[in-house]
Amino acid sequence: MKGDRVEIVVDAGDTTRTYEVVASRAGRRVETAVRRGVVEVSEVTRSGTVVRTARFMATRVLALVEQPVPREDAGEAEARAQGRPLREDPKV
Repeated sequence: MKGDRVEIVVDAGDTTRTYEVVASRAGRRVETAVRRGVVEVSEVTRSGTVVRTARFMATRVLALVEQPVPREDAGEAEARAQGRPLREDPKV
């Protein structure tokens, strides 16, 4: 979903570098995979087409932080449709 992001912290010898892969458009998502000693982070469309990919050696990756966009539950969507502020209890 738009706004999903993954931060990758990589050991660059005497320092660390931080890279970020973000789902830049609505309907896109960010997927991660670790294969054969390589960490692969890809931005993917709804149909599964890979838009862009970042690859890092797994031995150099210090942290992989996934930050999904908060999704609203069904109750919040219903409240928004009724014009009620979010997280407010409905009057019964």
